[in-house]
Amino acid sequence: MANLSRKGFLNWTKNIFAALGLGAVMGPVVAYFYPPELEEMPSEPVSVAKEEEIPLGKSSTVQFGRYPALVIHTEKGLKAYSAVCTHFACITKWEEEIGQIVCPCHEGYFDPLDGSVISGPPPSPLEPLEVTVTDGTIFISVGGEV
Repeated sequence: MANLSRKGFLNWTKNIFAALGLGAVMGPVVAYFYPPELEEMPSEPVSVAKEEEIPLGKSSTVQFGRYPALVIHTEKGLKAYSAVCTHFACITKWEEEIGQIVCPCHEGYFDPLDGSVISGPPPSPLEPLEVTVTDGTIFISVGGEV
């Protein structure tokens, strides 16, 4: 590089930045067309807690595949829903003080008994998950009925 002229150095620098820019653009494009294998929701039941760990009126947020799920102990038994809000995919949470599932991003409120929208912008109810209790252990799985 000792014999490199000013024009040669500028051309070399321009080519390096062009290659970096192309890599910065092509990386996300390639990732879009070849996404990693992510399991949206498990096909088998998932053990989430012992029955006594979620007393009446309390909830537990658990990992369920790629996204979290809410397991709530209501007066009508254990209920479970995908914690992903149907508005903009924010993560919902259980608000014990008001007895509702809340999306804190855009003030969406859901009924804990059936996952239906109480108020706010969400267009549809939360996705229900099936809850079963075996030997005191709570399991959740896809295919829940409200």
